[in-house]
Amino acid sequence: MPKIARRAFIIGLPLAVAGCAGAGVWAPDDQIERVAFRGTEEPFLKLLTVRNVGTGNGAHTALLINASQRVLFDPAGSWISSALAERNDLLYGFSPVEEARYTSYHARSSYYIVSQYLPVPAATAEQAFALAREAGPVSKSMCTNATSRLLRQLPGMDSIRQSFFPEALERRFGALPGVVTETIYEDDDDDNRSLRDRAPRVVL
Repeated sequence: MPKIARRAFIIGLPLAVAGCAGAGVWAPDDQIERVAFRGTEEPFLKLLTVRNVGTGNGAHTALLINASQRVLFDPAGSWISSALAERNDLLYGFSPVEEARYTSYHARSSYYIVSQYLPVPAATAEQAFALAREAGPVSKSMCTNATSRLLRQLPGMDSIRQSFFPEALERRFGALPGVVTETIYEDDDDDNRSLRDRAPRVVL
């Protein structure tokens, strides 16, 4: 797998990190529309797996969905940016810039990211988007379970088993035809509190 080493960048943009596992978060319609990102890329899914450098064990799973909007399904995740809007673990406005900030935050001296890109038909991307909107807030430690449950409902992904283990889902997703995998390393210190700046959120 190709390996990419890079450091955090895009200084000065407003960042925020807030634990929201299992909590209902519901941005209003006007905020969703204001941040919505509709890119020119072909429809795709991208599975993001955070893994421990020392053990290789998976620590978190998220799914980037490029459909009629570019969004991130980040179940039980802790990342939020004031440039985004959140509804129950689905982050709207997830542009390539926001993706870079997300991966740069999670990849550090103790963790790296396995990014798995899969082009899909537009209808499949839209179905994934709909399922992510319907998923609701996900409880802590259930990120891989929720993501694998979503994926296995999509056409051609019946080989995906529902699992609690990020590395198991990564392996099965990687076995799908057409997946392109890269591994992202950074050497930032584990204490990344300097990236934190809590943003306004609407919490149920």
